[in-house]
Amino acid sequence: MHGAHDQLTFDELGTPLRDTTFVVFDLETTGTKPGPDGITEIGAVKVRGGEVLGEFATLVNPGMPIPPQIVALTGITGAMVYDAPLMDEVLPAFLEFAAGAVLVAHNAPFDTGFLRAACAAHGYAWPKPAVVCTVRLARRVLSRQDTPSFRLGALAALFGSATTPNHRALQDARATVDVLHALLERLGPVGVHSLEELVDYLPEVTPAQRAKRGMAAHLPELPGVYLFRGPGDEVLYVGTTGNLRRRVRQYFTGSDSRGRIREMVGLAHRVDGIECSHALEAQVRELRLLAAHRPSYNRRSKNPRKSWWVVLTDEAFPRLSVVRLPKDGALGPFNSQAMAKLAADVLAGASGLRTCSQRISATAPSGRPCALAELGRCGAPCAGRQSVEAYSPSVFAVRDLIGGRNAKPLRSALRQLEDLAAAQHFEQAARRRDELAILVRAVAKAHRLSALAAIPELVAAAPDGKGGWEFAVIRHGRLASAGVARRGVPPMPIVDALVASAETVAPADGPLYGAPPEEAGLLLRWLTKPGVRLVRTAVPWAEPAYGAGGWQDWLERASVANELERAVG
Repeated sequence: MHGAHDQLTFDELGTPLRDTTFVVFDLETTGTKPGPDGITEIGAVKVRGGEVLGEFATLVNPGMPIPPQIVALTGITGAMVYDAPLMDEVLPAFLEFAAGAVLVAHNAPFDTGFLRAACAAHGYAWPKPAVVCTVRLARRVLSRQDTPSFRLGALAALFGSATTPNHRALQDARATVDVLHALLERLGPVGVHSLEELVDYLPEVTPAQRAKRGMAAHLPELPGVYLFRGPGDEVLYVGTTGNLRRRVRQYFTGSDSRGRIREMVGLAHRVDGIECSHALEAQVRELRLLAAHRPSYNRRSKNPRKSWWVVLTDEAFPRLSVVRLPKDGALGPFNSQAMAKLAADVLAGASGLRTCSQRISATAPSGRPCALAELGRCGAPCAGRQSVEAYSPSVFAVRDLIGGRNAKPLRSALRQLEDLAAAQHFEQAARRRDELAILVRAVAKAHRLSALAAIPELVAAAPDGKGGWEFAVIRHGRLASAGVARRGVPPMPIVDALVASAETVAPADGPLYGAPPEEAGLLLRWLTKPGVRLVRTAVPWAEPAYGAGGWQDWLERASVANELERAVG
């Protein structure tokens, strides 16, 4: 019996099991792998409060031969289903019969897998009903001392079912009804009286976990960010959701089977919620909280996405270097050091920059030419064969590409791979093509992000799907304010208030003006979603005219060629 402090609210009690409509069903199929076809029979019984409300039964033409072993098991032959309706006729009738009910099946993942595949194949949206698996429920309710087997036949015999299952759909569904009712009768003494409590009970949850469900009681049913805190008030885990109360309660139902999350819930002493205007604000706040707290149970905290950048070194004969901290004129961000190094090598090869790491004097070079110089791929400034003046056009070409003023290195790299293809060095040309595509994407991404980060203030709006608008005030690539104007509310006064209260963002050095790359990327993806509109901007938002944007068609062709090669090879 629950103590007073454990008493559920009326809303949390949910739908009593006696008032819940269940559709208990069974399928016979041609095999074990779910697919768009393969169902040979559907049988279902609709029940509520122990009373049978209706039955549904039909053979189905599976559109394929029935294997002999399946015929032997079920007794359903090809002749029996020859004149039976096809699945595209049966499916809408069954979905209508089961509409609004909780689906129940013995080994439910198998049966629902076939139904989901059939819906996808025949153009029906999966209705996402609540699903109860009687195998799973039996394993929670019964012990091995109660029954040595959880097969339907064994459970039907154990509970004295009036129907003996025989691998025919309706007969098995009727037996499953008896099993379901017998299992539900055993749940009353453990405090399971509603559908919601049944769904919570199915996973293996410790009493300690379930007792912590009250941690979510104070949270609103609004979008936001939640923080699990440990005994020392430390942040254990950060997450984002569209419904704070519902999402946090799920952590105490065992629906998340990850061991580290179960461990985290066991340590948690409190859950804090931060309400957000919309999903974008929640995602940005999550990024900032992860960076600030580095919670031990977030994988992204254990492996933070630190960006890498490609920069020109400051010396007489500059070269490209991969660094952590960007400066003005850097190319990036890259998610990995390896990807940044690859882009740097491609750019160096296309522009004529040296790739050696030695420091070369402008007045007294003392090195010896390397193999690249002998191959004509380096001017050998180390040996005095190339002056600073002769070397500088390569440096200017790289700076102009990164700055969006000229794409000469990209055109040079394209000519190189075309020469390889003309010489029938197809494998080498394909490799160069894929490497050039990486560089082009990196330059295009850098231009898009830096163009956004350069804007002192930009206000954008996205439709909320209900006739209203979600607003974001973005300053130098950072979210400075967020809000909503619901349907019927004049939007411009909301915009003015958001701008007036927005965070002050001072630009810093670097190509992104100090904006965190991951946050700037998140904002860029939101801004370029269909339906998002610019409300106002302090300066025009435009990408460089001579950057990588004009290479989009080439990128698409290169991507198609790559996929074809993979398919053939």
